[in-house]
Amino acid sequence: MRGFGDTLIALGLVFAPLSLLSFGGGNAVLADIAQQAIHVQGWTSEREFADLFALSRAAPGPGSMLAALIGWKAAGIAGALVATVAFYVPSAALVFAAARMWGRWRGSTWHTAIERGMAPVAAGLFLSGGLAVLQASPGGAAVWVAAIVTTVALLRWPEMHPVPLLLGAAALFGLLGAF
Repeated sequence: MRGFGDTLIALGLVFAPLSLLSFGGGNAVLADIAQQAIHVQGWTSEREFADLFALSRAAPGPGSMLAALIGWKAAGIAGALVATVAFYVPSAALVFAAARMWGRWRGSTWHTAIERGMAPVAAGLFLSGGLAVLQASPGGAAVWVAAIVTTVALLRWPEMHPVPLLLGAAALFGLLGAF
């Protein structure tokens, strides 16, 4: 069993590098967070991870608060603090430095190429995060069906309000729970 200090160090060593890879937000590294929290570090079970993910989405504030919840699960308040600082400070410092330089290059060939090149990277990271949550979810096939139907609906009607989709998913799981 790992000591308290070792757990805090591990939290920092896991979340700081992920911070630097989180193009587009915390969802971009969701698959890596799940891998580390469940399989590598053993801080949560798959069910606990799914519950913490749901809680991070239901709570006010950024969805990346999942890092704080995993830190709390692993090492209490100190773990939540370490995970939060490790997840936010490196990327914030990098974005601050990049933003100062980025404006100088606006309109250049490199500026446009980098922006276009990062779009598929961010999309792939979001997709892997979504798949990690679906795999960790205890809902079984119904979760996959709801995710596929939602994806198809939003691709077909991108301006669609999410409330009908949420109500449809709630009805689906309500019916399945009744049986």
